Amino acid sequence: MSFIRKPKINYSGQRRNSLGLTVRDYEGGMSTLCAGCGHDSITSALVQAFFELEIEPHRVAKLSGIGCSSKTPAYFLSTAHGVNAVHGRMPAFATGANAAARDLYYIGVSGDGDSLSIGLGQFSHAMRRNLDMLYVIENNGVYGLTKGQFSASADVGSKAKKGEVNEQRPIDPVKTALAMGCGFVARSFSGDKQQLLPLLKAALKHRGFAMIDVLSPCVTFNDHEDSTKSYAHTRQFYHPAIDADFIAPREPIRAGYDEGQAVPIQLHDGSQVLLRKVAPDYDPTDRAAAFTYLQRCEQQGEIVTGLLYIESGRPTMHDINRSTATQLRDMPYEELNPGAAALAELQKRFR
Repeated sequence: MSFIRKPKINYSGQRRNSLGLTVRDYEGGMSTLCAGCGHDSITSALVQAFFELEIEPHRVAKLSGIGCSSKTPAYFLSTAHGVNAVHGRMPAFATGANAAARDLYYIGVSGDGDSLSIGLGQFSHAMRRNLDMLYVIENNGVYGLTKGQFSASADVGSKAKKGEVNEQRPIDPVKTALAMGCGFVARSFSGDKQQLLPLLKAALKHRGFAMIDVLSPCVTFNDHEDSTKSYAHTRQFYHPAIDADFIAPREPIRAGYDEGQAVPIQLHDGSQVLLRKVAPDYDPTDRAAAFTYLQRCEQQGEIVTGLLYIESGRPTMHDINRSTATQLRDMPYEELNPGAAALAELQKRFR
């Protein structure tokens, strides 16, 4: 984590949201990542998303594991709650925190190594529980902190900086999320803030687990000619399946669309995601069709981006477990720990 404070300069004329806050109020410390790292572009989009959604920073809990990606939470929302967890174990921390204080906005920032290797089991079970959080994977195909070894998301045939060729099949977080029943699945590119920003805003307002896989090139170890996670390769094979706008509930809806060209999706809080179809045969509400479409595009060498699947109204972890309406953090100790007699009574039902 970085503890270098970013100088805060207030000048007249800065745009403020309804809370009276400027974009600067949503920033964090100075980035210690390599110059040009895609992760810093994602940070910029996150800062803008929270500012435009007018979310108070202290109402956010940001969590991460280990890796270059997991340093990102230090660079936005300096006054939010936050924790660096053990490598691959961030979803467990998020689950426990959400169980105790569900009224916060939860955002987990992870990487392809942190989520798809050591943390794959935790990542899968967070989706299975439908934990109410935004989960961002900053995907560069390498372990940047340990000198550029292939990660589990490296494509077959991709070359490392020193010439090694990856021969193992990758784990695709998007197809994994679809197979696990995730209700909000998207992919974007750190170099396309215009697409990434509305996706982040919609994901933060989605009730349940929202996963965004963001291709984020590593300029030090994986931005060369033969890498499939480089800036050049991503821009060449970039294929937007869905173009999305996010519309807040308190604003009048002015976006017009023709039947068959756009689909408005209502979220639980009244906000909308307006999906404009780029691929004429693509339906972002059909899980099986989305999976098939991804497979077809992958065979053609295309990197599909946009909001790839959305399903509103699925029960969350608290709905499934019938959690108490009183948040655990607000319950008196005597109720949280009723004693040995109450535990013995509870255990009778399992004998």
